[in-house]
Amino acid sequence: MNTFGWITLFALGAMVVNTLGIWAIYRHKSWAETNIQYFLCFAAGMLIASPLIMAFPEAIEANHDAGTAALAGFIFMFLSNRLIRHRTGQKELAFGITALQGIGLHSFIDGVIYSVTFSAGTITGILAGLGLVVHEFAEGVIAFSFLVRAGVKSSRAILYAFLVAALTTPVGAFVAYPLIRQLTPSLLGLALGFVAGVLIYVSAAHLLPEAGLHEKKHSYLAFLSGIVLALLLSLVHH
Repeated sequence: MNTFGWITLFALGAMVVNTLGIWAIYRHKSWAETNIQYFLCFAAGMLIASPLIMAFPEAIEANHDAGTAALAGFIFMFLSNRLIRHRTGQKELAFGITALQGIGLHSFIDGVIYSVTFSAGTITGILAGLGLVVHEFAEGVIAFSFLVRAGVKSSRAILYAFLVAALTTPVGAFVAYPLIRQLTPSLLGLALGFVAGVLIYVSAAHLLPEAGLHEKKHSYLAFLSGIVLALLLSLVHH
């Protein structure tokens, strides 16, 4: 499968998983709320391990300034989420982003990440992509819940959550792909470094704190499972 095929597979897969999260909270609220922490922890394990063991080393190899780009990615997520929090007046963050505009931005960036990581290498894309796809379920649950709390009827909340949280991911991937293809290897290294910083922030500052608010028995095993899967995939690659 070529690079665009992998990007399409994961971007559309993320959209489907996000939609399943929306449907689960709509039809099976108790089950979704009971298991969401395991999805969060597993995704956090994947997203903290994949940039550290694959994406960031590859970025440094392509461009020695990728560390600065990673720092920029981390700061970008920090500042953008704080800006959204300030503008919406929200005190609690869901993945750091609770407003609809924030959820849309977050999902759009997920799509861009698919294009960057798969352009750098198939295994790098798979490692980052698996963590992102898993966390889409929880994001769908949160997007729907936010809309309902805002007073939107459930029937409309399904559609709005899909448009904002699910559809934006493949849109981000397909918009970014032709632009990423024009980058030189050195610039792609900077882009990959930036993405590594974003992924580390998403895991450390969003997923893990959110999971910790309602920690469940053995949830740490889900976190370790995500790390182990990332390590196994990297070993297969080497």
